[in-house]
Amino acid sequence: MTAPDLICIGAIAGAFGVTGEVRLKSFCSEPADIASYGPLYSEDGSKTYHITLTRPVAGGLGARIAGIATKEAADALRGTSLFVSRDRLPSLPDDEYYHADLIGLSAYDTGGALLGKVTAVYNHGAGDIIEISSPRHKSALLLPFTTEIVPNVDLAGGRLIVNLPEETE
Repeated sequence: MTAPDLICIGAIAGAFGVTGEVRLKSFCSEPADIASYGPLYSEDGSKTYHITLTRPVAGGLGARIAGIATKEAADALRGTSLFVSRDRLPSLPDDEYYHADLIGLSAYDTGGALLGKVTAVYNHGAGDIIEISSPRHKSALLLPFTTEIVPNVDLAGGRLIVNLPEETE
């Protein structure tokens, strides 16, 4: 399994309790779906994690990971990102995208001028934000990923169109 075939769907936030249970942060639209994808992998695909959800906990989900039986072992996994094979993910409707698919796309303004490349996608709870690294600007552009600001995404063509707000031009 290679890294491009893997999509991050969660992370281990640390130990929960003293018997090896962990607190999971799920990046799935339905958080509990993280357990339905089968084994999860480390970023490079070298480690496999078999998880079983136990209960909702503050800031995420409680889970057991096969082979983890102590608080110390669970704490050692803190910060571990959890990945699933791309082919295990469901297809999305035409107007929805996986963050991993947007990263690396070339961004053009509505006049056809190259702005830069999408370098990251963030979501802090109020909607997705795309980061575009641009030689035209001193710092990266952070723009809401809405149909008003990004009216066209062409995954096959490797590009998206950005309708820049006036103050960023």
